[in-house]
Amino acid sequence: MDAFLDGLVTSLQPVNIMWIVLGGFLGTIVGMLPGLGPATAVAVLIPVTFGMDPVSALILMAAIYYGAMYGGSRSSILLNTPGDGSAIAATFDGYPMARQGKAGQAMALSAVASFIGGIMATFGFILLAQPLANFALKFGPAEYFLLMLLTLSAIISLSMGKMIKGFISMSLGLLISTIGIDTQTGVYRFTFGMVELSEGIDFLIVIIGIYAVGEVLYNFLNIDDEKREKKEVGKIWFTKEQWKRSRWPILRSGPLGFIIGVLPGAGGSIAAMLSYTTEKQLSKKPEEFGKGAPEGLAAPESANNAASVGAMIPLLTMGIPGSGTTAVMLGALVMLGIRPRPLLFENEPETVWTLVNSMFVGNIALIIINIVLVGLLVKILDTPAKILYPLIIMLAFIGTYTLSYTAVDFFFLLLFGYFGLVLKILDFPIAPLILAVIVGGDMEQNFRMALTSSNGSLGIFFGSGVSIVLITLTVLSLFYPLIMNIVQRRKAATNTD
Repeated sequence: MDAFLDGLVTSLQPVNIMWIVLGGFLGTIVGMLPGLGPATAVAVLIPVTFGMDPVSALILMAAIYYGAMYGGSRSSILLNTPGDGSAIAATFDGYPMARQGKAGQAMALSAVASFIGGIMATFGFILLAQPLANFALKFGPAEYFLLMLLTLSAIISLSMGKMIKGFISMSLGLLISTIGIDTQTGVYRFTFGMVELSEGIDFLIVIIGIYAVGEVLYNFLNIDDEKREKKEVGKIWFTKEQWKRSRWPILRSGPLGFIIGVLPGAGGSIAAMLSYTTEKQLSKKPEEFGKGAPEGLAAPESANNAASVGAMIPLLTMGIPGSGTTAVMLGALVMLGIRPRPLLFENEPETVWTLVNSMFVGNIALIIINIVLVGLLVKILDTPAKILYPLIIMLAFIGTYTLSYTAVDFFFLLLFGYFGLVLKILDFPIAPLILAVIVGGDMEQNFRMALTSSNGSLGIFFGSGVSIVLITLTVLSLFYPLIMNIVQRRKAATNTD
């Protein structure tokens, strides 16, 4: 309780409130731009945190993250173009509401749903984070290796229909993570005689290159020169009837999204889609879904924002990202000297509880931003892409240069930018590559430490109950797509009969 109160006082300091509001606003803007989303928002805005106090930097990045989750639905509602994958479900009923002249009502309802989902998930964070951290203290090198393996397999298995591409993407990420001097033997690996590669490639360059530069290059190929249709916002607040239909779906979807967010590799997209399908099955008016049902918009918005908070638990307690965005945040945290681990709650309680309290403050700030500034947000969506994307590229180059103040990093940035473009064109999932780059080094070291402690015996990976559970979950995650295909085929066969 003392740590919680200290964190509350710290989060309410004027400078931290400023970072919360700024991060939420910037995250909302970047998150609402079609094709970018929260991962790109965090990657592009990482340079803002350089030189900041680590606690304030963590607050800022978290605000950018869930600010982008709020913002993703803006373009879904107004343009039928989701800001990112987790906002896809908002197009199903949000855009039909906008076409009916209810854009303002839809944006207000989505903001309130996101707010409630975020607050519920923050309470869940308070209840579950510490027990999970205590459980993680039982992990040794073997368990950590298997946990990272589970995380990679979970993200790959969620690349539905693209598992082979997911494996290739992950393998490329692991190869990138091995570049440089081996810390245990001092051997140069994959440096090709280049001194600049002796310390490896900074994972932030990979992140900014693939997410920021790669996404912008891809969007440049798809710029629509025609002027977008302007939407009438209409009434800003939702009706009593819309709230009556939405309140229970919001309250049900918040905990559901939070639980899914805690699972490594899941994230807002799955949370939103699962909550949408669940509410459609429970609804008394399922025929209205897809035609402007308010609960069809509110439920996924509550779920995806709750999932963004839930994803912070495995990130902070075990250093395991629960989503592509938290994978980017993990890299930024390591750069700032904050090493996510179980003892973070014991050694740096003020850092953790300041973050938790900042989530409360941030959700309050974001609901104000997303309702009061509706008119401004709509105008930002009308910004020509040919102006907007060069600004993002400029931020990417500035951020890269400030990493080590060497122009060589520009070549790597462009290299990974074009690499990201190729991955996007070929429809390769990017999250497995990014996660593999970040955890690859630790994964290798834990594997070798485990073998060293067991004199080379692989039996150490089966030596505890935790290890066996992790191996079982890894195998199940790999067969998950096959199981789902069998279930869907049986359902289809049953419906046909």
